[in-house]
Amino acid sequence: MTTLAGTGPLLRFALRRDRVLIPVWVAVNSLMVLSMPNTLESLYGTPADRADLLRQLETNASLRALIGPVFDDSIGALTAWRVGVYAGALAAVTSLLIVVRHTRDEEESGRQELLASGMVGRRASLTAALLAAGVANAVLALLVTAGLAGQGAAGAVAFGLGLAGVGMVFATAAAVLAQLTESARLARGLTAAVLGAAFVLRAAGDSSTDAGSSALTWLSPLGWLENLRAFADERWWVLSLFAAAAVAQGVLAYGLAGRRDVGMSFLPTRPGPPTGRLGTASALARRLQRGAVLGWSVGFFLAGLVYGGLTEGAADLVADNDRAREIFERMGGRSDLTDAFLASMIGMLGLIAALFIVSSVLRLHGEETSGRAEPVLANAVGRLRWAAGHLLTAFGGATLIMLLAGLGFAAGYGEEILPIMGACLVQLPAIWLVGGLAVLLYGTAPRLAPAAWGVAAAWGVAGAILLIGWIGPALDAPQAVLDLSPFGHLPKLPGGGMRWAPVLVLSAAAAALVATGLAALRRRDMTT
Repeated sequence: MTTLAGTGPLLRFALRRDRVLIPVWVAVNSLMVLSMPNTLESLYGTPADRADLLRQLETNASLRALIGPVFDDSIGALTAWRVGVYAGALAAVTSLLIVVRHTRDEEESGRQELLASGMVGRRASLTAALLAAGVANAVLALLVTAGLAGQGAAGAVAFGLGLAGVGMVFATAAAVLAQLTESARLARGLTAAVLGAAFVLRAAGDSSTDAGSSALTWLSPLGWLENLRAFADERWWVLSLFAAAAVAQGVLAYGLAGRRDVGMSFLPTRPGPPTGRLGTASALARRLQRGAVLGWSVGFFLAGLVYGGLTEGAADLVADNDRAREIFERMGGRSDLTDAFLASMIGMLGLIAALFIVSSVLRLHGEETSGRAEPVLANAVGRLRWAAGHLLTAFGGATLIMLLAGLGFAAGYGEEILPIMGACLVQLPAIWLVGGLAVLLYGTAPRLAPAAWGVAAAWGVAGAILLIGWIGPALDAPQAVLDLSPFGHLPKLPGGGMRWAPVLVLSAAAAALVATGLAALRRRDMTT
């Protein structure tokens, strides 16, 4: 039997399991990219407007650090500049989730051991996971290429391949880390940390030069994407960097996979102290999720610090552009431009915080399906008490990261500390509502459909809300569409007036959803 036997069936099974996750993430990413040309055309419709934008960016190091340098004034080049870094990061996140889900997650749950007992090769699961990530990235590349072809065929192909290249670099990085670590959570966290380091390296390099030529930029795959220069005299040879990195990491992952037993790792889990503080289900939940909460907390503080420091420069950049002002006003309210920018950026972090709360709530599903919840519930611990520990971490963690984002904004901007903190906290009812929907879907899905559908639906809701909030204002979406997101009902702070009615209604709705989900969890059978 070869080491790749069974790869085909495993790939089909992986794609079937991800038939919701992959389309949602790819759709969000491709729509984010494809919505940008029309937006930029309305913002910078004349060559003079675009030339003026380039001159301003040459002297604005903060915006280069946030978005990257721009190499040409065509709409295609501006599209690659405006969304390239973030589309590449989203492709990387999608890829690492797919690979870890079908490698280390399978081993933790015990399913990989069952598969390995049959006619399945030693490296078949890893191959299927990488191929599933390859399918997702190939679809993304095709959609982006087809959608941007009108801006220039060569540039569209380069940009699509660049996004797929970033995705595969981080897919293979996740494959390596899945072999090194014993925990799927740690593998995801370490790969995300690598992605964060890549963003920081690119930002530091781009802030020092306006041509993407810094050595720090070239150390980052996100820097390779911008230096591919799609729609601006493409550097096709840069694609070889993606290929070389993906192949090298893939070879390393295959070598490691052939040298370890199923369920084992090269970096053993560190044993805990002989006497610990895990006497309660809540303490165990906090211990299990503390790494994720810490990582999100640091990320939100740094994001607030960066966005706060950009506030004045970004406001000046769009001050003379009526269309840009209109978009910021739709996102952040019809107030002073600086306040509108702050409100829109805080709103964006609120949308991202919704992803955190969904991930944290669905840790209950992971504990249940992996069998780790069973020994806890076998003791004098009821289901509600067990779930409450994870939900307190999820909802309390969301509060913490928004508080730290507010501190970061206040430190970066240097003014209006209390209004900024209030603007961050007012996002919480909408974030909690998304978390409440995740609790409801987790608690009720096994009674209505397979549990995996509840998980997929929770992520689908979060992705749809992110899509509405991110792209809707730029596309002039009708207010009825924007109102489908709970974030569309929040007061636009700072700058706008405080309205307590939607805050209280959303908070009450979130509490009702959590209560309904917990009631369903208490009555249904647990996964065996």
